[in-house]
Amino acid sequence: MEINRLGVDLAGLRLANPTMLASGILGLSAESLGNIVKTGAGAIVTKSVGLKPRKGYPNPTVVQASCGLINAMGLPNPGINEFIKEIREAKNFDVPFIVSVYGFSAEEYVRVAKKAVDAGADAVELNVSCPHVGETGSEIGQNPKLLAEVVRKVKTVVEKPVFVKLSPNVTNIAEIAEVTAKAGADAITAINTVKAMAIDTETAIPLLSNKIGGLSGPAIKPIAVRCVYEIHERVKLPIIGCGGVTNWRDATEFLLAGASAVQIGTAVAIKGPNMFKSIIRGINAYLKKKGLKSVKEIVGLSHCS
Repeated sequence: MEINRLGVDLAGLRLANPTMLASGILGLSAESLGNIVKTGAGAIVTKSVGLKPRKGYPNPTVVQASCGLINAMGLPNPGINEFIKEIREAKNFDVPFIVSVYGFSAEEYVRVAKKAVDAGADAVELNVSCPHVGETGSEIGQNPKLLAEVVRKVKTVVEKPVFVKLSPNVTNIAEIAEVTAKAGADAITAINTVKAMAIDTETAIPLLSNKIGGLSGPAIKPIAVRCVYEIHERVKLPIIGCGGVTNWRDATEFLLAGASAVQIGTAVAIKGPNMFKSIIRGINAYLKKKGLKSVKEIVGLSHCS
């Protein structure tokens, strides 16, 4: 009888395997997100949703780099009141449905998170790490006092798990993680994109309309793995690794560093959603080869060497 090695408990959520769709990939419709579920993802994270509709930045908003993508979308979304119908439809999914939320104050984070959970979200992920929108995102995540306030206030009104997505654009991410844990977070996602830009050498003009964006993809994987490793050393919360996962070896590296699950984003956008199936098969084969009965047996294993 084949052993089910891949099941994961993540802050009270049960995932059939440790892969998740990262926030920011695909549209905001339940239909497009449901297509990812069919490819085998263990959980879904939506694009970030705010209190009010937001158009985002004008094009160009994405630039292909040799090592990944640089994007400055500007958090486009229909607003939580409109998005509620997509959350309700997603109740039919067989996997946890996590809504990424942002706000321009702690009160806005609270209102959006509560509306998302009341509509049926299985958890919320606080985007306190977007590097290219002022007065939210990383401007909150880089400020320990503001970050703690946001997490505490959301936890007072939300009965579902609260994940916090941290920024790598800080001096010491382990210290930020500790602040997050003390404020009551249920899990930490590490990391969001690395602040970056690209310039056209012919025109001398920055390629993104916003000039500054966030780098994702293979180039940031070593940074993300280091962040996960350092956070695992400091806090006991479950960690979700995110940044540059393109194959099962990348995903396994995050697990060994201390992640309980991994999010996949840029690889899905570039190579397609079938990435999930190949990564899941690869992790399972790795565990089988090592004679292990559960993916949990390798979480943080690199800290024991």
